[in-house]
Amino acid sequence: MHDILQPIGWAPPLGYANGVAAEGRLIAVGGQIGWNAEQQFDSDDLVDQVRQTLANVVAVLAAGGATPEHLVSLTWYVTDIEDYVARQKDIGRAYRDTIGRHFPAMALVQVVRLVEPRAKVEIQAMAVVPSNPA
Repeated sequence: MHDILQPIGWAPPLGYANGVAAEGRLIAVGGQIGWNAEQQFDSDDLVDQVRQTLANVVAVLAAGGATPEHLVSLTWYVTDIEDYVARQKDIGRAYRDTIGRHFPAMALVQVVRLVEPRAKVEIQAMAVVPSNPA
Protein backbone atom coordinates (compact mmCIF):
# COMPACT_ATOMS: atom_id res chain seq x y z
CA MET A 1 0.00 0.00 0.00
CA HIS A 2 2.97 2.35 0.66
CA ASP A 3 6.47 2.22 -0.79
CA ILE A 4 9.29 1.84 1.73
CA LEU A 5 12.30 3.93 0.69
CA GLN A 6 15.62 2.19 1.34
CA PRO A 7 18.72 3.70 -0.29
CA ILE A 8 20.93 1.17 -2.07
CA GLY A 9 23.84 0.07 0.05
CA TRP A 10 22.37 1.22 3.37
CA ALA A 11 22.09 -1.25 6.23
CA PRO A 12 18.44 -2.17 6.81
CA PRO A 13 16.83 -0.28 9.70
CA LEU A 14 15.48 -2.27 12.65
CA GLY A 15 11.98 -1.31 13.77
CA TYR A 16 11.50 1.70 11.46
CA ALA A 17 11.77 2.76 7.83
CA ASN A 18 14.18 5.35 6.47
CA GLY A 19 11.39 6.74 4.33
CA VAL A 20 7.89 6.03 3.05
CA ALA A 21 6.21 7.21 -0.17
CA ALA A 22 2.40 7.23 -0.24
CA GLU A 23 -0.53 8.73 -2.12
CA GLY A 24 -4.03 9.32 -0.76
CA ARG A 25 -5.87 11.07 2.06
CA LEU A 26 -3.54 12.41 4.77
CA ILE A 27 -4.48 11.95 8.42
CA ALA A 28 -2.46 13.96 10.94
CA VAL A 29 -2.65 12.63 14.49
CA GLY A 30 -1.83 15.21 17.12
CA GLY A 31 0.55 14.28 19.92
CA GLN A 32 -0.98 11.47 21.97
CA ILE A 33 0.12 10.61 25.49
CA GLY A 34 -0.36 7.63 27.79
CA TRP A 35 -3.67 8.52 29.38
CA ASN A 36 -7.00 6.82 28.81
CA ALA A 37 -10.15 8.15 27.11
CA GLU A 38 -11.09 9.99 30.33
CA GLN A 39 -7.69 11.76 30.29
CA GLN A 40 -6.53 9.83 33.36
CA PHE A 41 -3.21 8.00 33.72
CA ASP A 42 -3.58 4.35 34.69
CA SER A 43 0.19 3.96 35.18
CA ASP A 44 3.41 5.91 35.57
CA ASP A 45 5.41 3.09 33.96
CA LEU A 46 6.99 4.01 30.60
CA VAL A 47 6.03 0.77 28.83
CA ASP A 48 2.43 1.00 30.05
CA GLN A 49 2.27 4.59 28.83
CA VAL A 50 3.76 3.62 25.45
CA ARG A 51 1.11 0.90 25.06
CA GLN A 52 -1.70 3.35 25.93
CA THR A 53 -0.23 6.09 23.74
CA LEU A 54 -0.10 3.74 20.75
CA ALA A 55 -3.67 2.61 21.47
CA ASN A 56 -4.69 6.28 21.46
CA VAL A 57 -2.98 6.77 18.07
CA VAL A 58 -4.87 3.74 16.71
CA ALA A 59 -8.16 5.13 18.08
CA VAL A 60 -7.63 8.46 16.31
CA LEU A 61 -6.71 6.65 13.10
CA ALA A 62 -9.90 4.57 13.34
CA ALA A 63 -11.95 7.75 13.78
CA GLY A 64 -10.56 8.83 10.39
CA GLY A 65 -11.14 5.48 8.70
CA ALA A 66 -7.50 4.42 8.91
CA THR A 67 -5.61 1.49 10.42
CA PRO A 68 -2.02 1.17 11.69
CA GLU A 69 -0.94 -0.07 8.25
CA HIS A 70 -1.68 3.42 6.91
CA LEU A 71 0.95 5.03 9.18
CA VAL A 72 3.78 6.67 7.26
CA SER A 73 5.52 8.57 10.07
CA LEU A 74 5.78 8.59 13.87
CA THR A 75 7.64 11.11 16.01
CA TRP A 76 8.22 9.97 19.58
CA TYR A 77 9.02 12.36 22.43
CA VAL A 78 10.28 10.79 25.65
CA THR A 79 11.31 12.39 28.93
CA ASP A 80 13.99 9.79 29.77
CA ILE A 81 16.02 8.32 26.92
CA GLU A 82 17.93 6.02 29.29
CA ASP A 83 14.66 4.46 30.48
CA TYR A 84 13.58 4.09 26.83
CA VAL A 85 16.83 2.35 25.85
CA ALA A 86 16.76 0.08 28.91
CA ARG A 87 13.14 -0.94 28.17
CA GLN A 88 13.46 -1.18 24.37
CA LYS A 89 12.52 -4.88 24.20
CA ASP A 90 9.33 -4.32 26.21
CA ILE A 91 8.54 -1.19 24.20
CA GLY A 92 9.03 -3.16 20.98
CA ARG A 93 6.63 -5.83 22.25
CA ALA A 94 4.04 -3.18 23.15
CA TYR A 95 4.49 -1.65 19.70
CA ARG A 96 4.00 -4.95 17.86
CA ASP A 97 1.00 -5.86 20.06
CA THR A 98 -0.68 -2.55 19.17
CA ILE A 99 0.59 -1.59 15.70
CA GLY A 100 1.71 -4.97 14.37
CA ARG A 101 4.77 -5.47 12.20
CA HIS A 102 4.31 -2.24 10.27
CA PHE A 103 7.28 0.08 10.70
CA PRO A 104 6.87 3.59 9.24
CA ALA A 105 9.51 6.32 9.19
CA MET A 106 10.22 7.26 12.82
CA ALA A 107 12.14 9.72 14.92
CA LEU A 108 12.77 9.68 18.69
CA VAL A 109 13.56 12.81 20.67
CA GLN A 110 14.25 13.32 24.37
CA VAL A 111 12.54 16.35 25.88
CA VAL A 112 12.83 17.96 29.29
CA ARG A 113 9.13 17.41 29.98
CA LEU A 114 5.76 17.20 28.31
CA VAL A 115 2.72 19.44 28.92
CA GLU A 116 1.12 16.83 31.19
CA PRO A 117 3.59 16.36 34.08
CA ARG A 118 2.90 12.60 34.47
CA ALA A 119 3.38 11.89 30.75
CA LYS A 120 6.58 10.03 29.91
CA VAL A 121 5.96 9.69 26.16
CA GLU A 122 4.11 11.58 23.44
CA ILE A 123 3.70 10.30 19.87
CA GLN A 124 2.67 12.35 16.86
CA ALA A 125 1.64 10.39 13.76
CA MET A 126 0.95 10.81 10.06
CA ALA A 127 -1.03 8.30 8.03
CA VAL A 128 -2.06 8.13 4.39
CA VAL A 129 -5.18 6.25 3.38
CA PRO A 130 -4.84 5.23 -0.28
CA SER A 131 -7.35 6.74 -2.67
CA ASN A 132 -9.94 4.34 -4.05
CA PRO A 133 -9.47 3.71 -7.76
CA ALA A 134 -12.20 5.36 -9.87
